[in-house]
Amino acid sequence: MTEGSEQGAPRRATLKDVAALAGVSRATAARALNSYGYVGEEAAEKVRAAAETLGYHGNRVAQALRQGQLPLVGFVPGDIQNPFFARVAHDIDVELRGERFSLIIASSEEDLTQERALVANLLALNVRGLIVAPASDADHRHLVQAAGEMPLVLIDRDLNLPCDSITVDNQGGACEAVAWLIAQGHRRIAVIHEGPAIVTARQRLAGYHQALAEAGVAPDPGLVAVSPSTVEHAIDATIRLFSGPDRPTALFTVDSQMTKGALLALRSMGLVIPRDVSLVGFDDFDLATFTDPQITVVAQPVGQIGALAVQMLVDRLQGLDTPPRRHVFPTKLILRGSVARIKS
Repeated sequence: MTEGSEQGAPRRATLKDVAALAGVSRATAARALNSYGYVGEEAAEKVRAAAETLGYHGNRVAQALRQGQLPLVGFVPGDIQNPFFARVAHDIDVELRGERFSLIIASSEEDLTQERALVANLLALNVRGLIVAPASDADHRHLVQAAGEMPLVLIDRDLNLPCDSITVDNQGGACEAVAWLIAQGHRRIAVIHEGPAIVTARQRLAGYHQALAEAGVAPDPGLVAVSPSTVEHAIDATIRLFSGPDRPTALFTVDSQMTKGALLALRSMGLVIPRDVSLVGFDDFDLATFTDPQITVVAQPVGQIGALAVQMLVDRLQGLDTPPRRHVFPTKLILRGSVARIKS
């Protein structure tokens, strides 16, 4: 151990200290301790003896990061505060630990610029693979680059890139939900969605319009509200939709955060589900079965997505060389008590 500092705490030996004691250059000491390049046996023995005398421990973590040897995988979700991504992140972490990998999570917060920076940072750390829920399909050059350097798995949103992907049948699930509302006699069906930047929101909105078209119901732009995927914004969007004189008889929300916001907003307006308004949400969530009535939802198999993403990634790390695999999970409409039938 080297001489203590002014406060008495011992100073950790450095590579420079080892080289000085062994009487060699720092480069020679580094080669001897890290087993690369040529070092004569006599010099190597002096370096090892000096390191033992000084209690030197090299920064193995930094070295492994530079050489891409640490078993790290990066996960870039859209918004880690969203229960969907939180559950997927948990499952990815559990599965990776079983494969002796560690997880780095960096949320894009649905911002493309932030996503590009995060992916660049993870590439610089030499992670072994990436799992990403793309914030947008407007520009995916950074993901193409990542796919060319390491295994990449896209979840929730497929951009048709040269990598594996896992999605659900968003359009089909939304269409089934709105068709169910129509079958119960509803024609003025409102929808809250995230806007065209998010692929899943776009697909679910397409399912909404598909169900209307198939039933011969004319779309009404006044029944469509765009809102960020937060409870607070969904509250505002719901109040806007239901403040007019000819309010909707039903509401379809495209994710669980919006469903929660809609529940709070309708309650604050004194509207009772399903007597005054019927409600169907995309994504199941815990609160959906604790409300009275329980909420009808389009459920996706969130508990299977993280495990499959890790399996796909590990397959590639182990040398699997096949065309990109695209797995699309089906959805399931779970009928509960939040939809009332309108009498003709």
